[in-house]
This record gives sequence, structure tokens and C-alpha cells, in this order.
Amino acid sequence: MKFTLLQDKYPVYSLEVMKTDTRFADVDAIIAYLRDCVVQDKIASLIGEFDHYAHTAALPAGLIAEQIRAAKHLVFCFGTQLPNSLVMAVRPRAIGVVDEGDRFVISFMEAPMPLANTAMTAWIEGIADKTAPINP
Repeated sequence: MKFTLLQDKYPVYSLEVMKTDTRFADVDAIIAYLRDCVVQDKIASLIGEFDHYAHTAALPAGLIAEQIRAAKHLVFCFGTQLPNSLVMAVRPRAIGVVDEGDRFVISFMEAPMPLANTAMTAWIEGIADKTAPINP
């Protein structure tokens, strides 16, 4: 897992997994695995999926990097408290899954909740485990 400060302000965790180093064949299989992780979590609540590639490709001025073959988000929430109105700005959470031909790149923005970061990190690291079951 790699930590990057994207555009000098967004704390992002990412993992690149070569396709030969995972049991998943495509972005949809990884999204299904992550969906199962969210559904099985005692706190997280599934919101939905977003096909970022299809959305961007449909825009007249849409631009997609040449190496990107597919890109989807899984959207969910870990919110256990609403201590004030502004906490809504840092929710919900999303994990992005990108197919770059020979590898998958999985990423998420750091959450202000350590429990969420720990769970998302574990889920993503499970993608690189060729021996683990596809359903967590």
C-alpha cells in the first residue's frame, strides 16, 4: 500500500496489483469482492457503484488516459456518528478500481476515521492474495 498526497492536498492510499498476482480477472470481479466486503462489515453501508469510465467516455470533452481500460467506484459509508453538520463533507467513502492493461490500481482517500482506513486497507490487500477466496 502506497500513500500519496495527490495534488498536494488529498491523502490517497493506493495499491498496484499485477494481473498475474491476483485471482481477479477484471474490474467487475474486484468491485463484486469489495461489495461483499462492505455488505459483510458490521458498520459499513453500501450505497452503490459508479462506472467512471463510461461516464467520462460519454462526455464530449471527456479525457481518459491511454492506459486506462476500465474505471469504477464502489461507494459506501462508515458513518457511526453525526457530531455536527460539517462531518457530512467527508462522507461517504469510495474505493476506485482501475484496469491499466497489465495491472489493477485500487485507491481510496484517507478517511478521518481510523476504523474505516483499517477496513479499506485490509479489503484492498486481499485483492493481491491469490489464495484467498473471492468472497470474503
